[in-house]
Amino acid sequence: MTKAFDVSKFRKEITKSISGISTGFNDPQTWVSTGNYCLNYLISGSFQNGVPLGKVTVFAGESGSGKSYICSGNMVKNAQDQGIFVVLMDSENALDEAWLQALGVSTLPEHLLRINVSMIDDVAKTVSMFMKDYRNEYENKPREDQPKVLFVIDSLGMLLTPTDVAQFDKGDMKGDMGRKPKALTSLVRNTVNMIAPFDVGMVATNHTYASQDMFSPDDKISGGQGFIYASSIVVAMKKKKLKDKDLEGGSTSDVLGIKASCKVVKSRYAKPFETVDIFIPYDVGMHVHSGLFELFEKIGLLTKVGNRYKYVSKVNGQEFLEYRKEWNSNHDLLEMVMDEFEKPDFIVTPVGLTVGELINDEDKEVENG
Repeated sequence: MTKAFDVSKFRKEITKSISGISTGFNDPQTWVSTGNYCLNYLISGSFQNGVPLGKVTVFAGESGSGKSYICSGNMVKNAQDQGIFVVLMDSENALDEAWLQALGVSTLPEHLLRINVSMIDDVAKTVSMFMKDYRNEYENKPREDQPKVLFVIDSLGMLLTPTDVAQFDKGDMKGDMGRKPKALTSLVRNTVNMIAPFDVGMVATNHTYASQDMFSPDDKISGGQGFIYASSIVVAMKKKKLKDKDLEGGSTSDVLGIKASCKVVKSRYAKPFETVDIFIPYDVGMHVHSGLFELFEKIGLLTKVGNRYKYVSKVNGQEFLEYRKEWNSNHDLLEMVMDEFEKPDFIVTPVGLTVGELINDEDKEVENG
């Protein structure tokens, strides 16, 4: 009988002798909600999860599209609620303490470290120093004893290169000659390798610009494609006007807030290129349920009957028949559908059957020979 190969010594030696190498799998164990159920689902495949630690996530969009609201507001608050320490790097000098506190963010030093940064090199040095100390302190400790940390960079688009600074000092602004895309790519690639084995994540915002390509009209994300390839999740955002008729079926066109259109361009946990419109009224903030009705209708959970929409409970067979307005305003009903949808035996297939029904059908075919 062939003797089994003992890989334990090799595993120990290779991780000690070669920097940047780790063994085993690094599946996410901790997730941070974006503050919207539907966006969470489009990113992670779960209404509750959102963005994972151990990965790099980028939210890119035009000015005023809600990037900072989601990343520096909602996600920082939700991370803190889970006991995750947040390092918030502000390159736009726009994250005022009063604004953060209004969104429920704790600005106490034991919960948040806010750093003003201007250069990509500053961000790289901060992450490198932090992760070097973190690894030395916690690498050999059990995962449950390692503190959880979330880096938030708002934003990548405002970060400068040394060339930018030198040219400004000389008063000779020629541009950085393509150095910024390379620097951003290097930042993300190095960060991905450093944080992967730990419950440490990075969320960054970035800017977009209008496309000049008639065959690819979607807005382009600034900074080149390199760092997008290295990121685990990329969400592209557009700003729309949130009008009275969008909320509770109003009859006017008054602008009451922002409708953030979020397209998940890249995700390793769900199907990409799905879109949700998130409602962010000026007076009450983000609607956590916005987008659920449209998602349920799209995947066939809600079927149109006249001017109303029907749902049949998979738990007790009870029928619910309501107008669109009632569905959007009845949050308990939406959450009931959401909870039933996430049950293990309720996975929608292309033919509209659940996995449980398919298994039963296959068993019947076997019984019938």
